[in-house]
Amino acid sequence: MSGFKTTALHGLLALSLLLATLIARDVSATETTAPSVAIRLTFDRAPDASMAPFFLAAKDGRFGAERLNVSFTSANGSPEALARVARGDSELALVDINELIRFRDKDDAAPVKAVFVLFNRAPYAIVARKSRGIQLLPDLDSKAVGVADSDPSMWLWPALARQNGINPSRVKFHKISAAVREPILSAGQVDAVAGFSYLSAVNLRDRGVPGADLVVLRYADYGCEAYGFAVVVNPAFAAAKPDAVKGFVRALMAGITATVREPGRAAEEAASRIGDGDRNLELERLRTILADNILTDEVRRNGLGGVDPARFDRSIEQVAQDFKFRKRPTAGDIFDDRFLPPVAGRLIN
Repeated sequence: MSGFKTTALHGLLALSLLLATLIARDVSATETTAPSVAIRLTFDRAPDASMAPFFLAAKDGRFGAERLNVSFTSANGSPEALARVARGDSELALVDINELIRFRDKDDAAPVKAVFVLFNRAPYAIVARKSRGIQLLPDLDSKAVGVADSDPSMWLWPALARQNGINPSRVKFHKISAAVREPILSAGQVDAVAGFSYLSAVNLRDRGVPGADLVVLRYADYGCEAYGFAVVVNPAFAAAKPDAVKGFVRALMAGITATVREPGRAAEEAASRIGDGDRNLELERLRTILADNILTDEVRRNGLGGVDPARFDRSIEQVAQDFKFRKRPTAGDIFDDRFLPPVAGRLIN
């Protein structure tokens, strides 16, 4: 009889273990099949190496691990991307944060805010030919500079010029199409062009202009305090899905970390999303971006994604030298740090 009881007891234990295993599997399946949050991310321009961290985060399943279903699309400039976010046509967008500052100053502007700064330093630059007598920023005096319509770097040019002892009226700016910016400089029709350091300079070398004849006059090297590209969020979405925004930020930081560790793989992923993309060209761009715009001393001290409020206010002051605000914003009006992990989780080596 005791043998029967022992056998029955073993059977009950085995059944209990089986039931526990089935329940655990059912819970696990429920968790993994929980509905993901759809996020439409709009880039303010066609794909290039600056978006590599986003593409690598998607490739490596970082968004999926946060239960996010992220899709990418492109707009024709930051104003259009901001308008999509304001309307709710996109939940998130990557835009020039200085465009956001101006956007928020409009009547009845939606309270769109940035939640993550990708470019700690704006990529604004003037790319010039040394053979035209230009080595430093003050050498632009009396020179001809091509500038595309609505180039955001021009909003900060007056402050930059005065800060460096240049009479802004002494520089001859010529309005051009962005499509011909590099061709007219390579052809010698102007002495320099305004643009992004990682685009124009790399494009010119790709067009055969000797690197030794090019000088990249980065605004940041001459006292410009501006931040650059930042992720902005639709305010209603942020209020309704704060955990999704936090998850997106975590996934993006993982994408940045992977990009820093494997720039070649990141450049290849970016090139694969560009028609006739050139992996080596995008790798050159990416290395420029990492060195000049993302991995700055401030980022190494304070971590990815945030802003220094005092510096941000100084950058707004520089914008204000050539723009009359209805109400001058503060850093808190433009940037919301609630979705960032603590600093210790944002440091990068």
